Amino acid sequence: MIKPILLLGYGNPSRGDDALGVLLLERIPAACLHSVELLTDFQLQIEHALDLKQRQLVLFADASVANTQPIHFRQLHAVIDNSYTTHAMNPASVMQVYSDIEKTAPPPCFLLTMQAVQFELGDGLSAIAEESLRQAVALVEKLFAEPNLTTWQAYTRA
Repeated sequence: MIKPILLLGYGNPSRGDDALGVLLLERIPAACLHSVELLTDFQLQIEHALDLKQRQLVLFADASVANTQPIHFRQLHAVIDNSYTTHAMNPASVMQVYSDIEKTAPPPCFLLTMQAVQFELGDGLSAIAEESLRQAVALVEKLFAEPNLTTWQAYTRA
């Protein structure tokens, strides 16, 4: 049986703060995961569109150098772009592929980015990334405690 919520964390665990998306999944307490499927990968691929099938909510998690705050949480909308022709896609493009394949809108999808500053091969997490991860875990625990669209949308405005 497919669980109603998907948490898809992505990044390279060997490249310092790029590991944030993957590490988030490891730090979520098991008690929060009864209706959640966890999925990790190095980067988003066109095939991830199929992972959106039969979900009620989807949460993508990634590191970001663009964040000016430890975490940023927002709702996504499908976007047509050319990233499907590359080795890495963005979440909005994955949503568009889903729409193209399934001929229907994807489930509500959200992106949680965590502030990241170092990506060298072999680096550990920076202090900034550790704080971002701590705040991200706290937010995800709240989201999974109230897994409904209205609540998640309210957190995008918080």
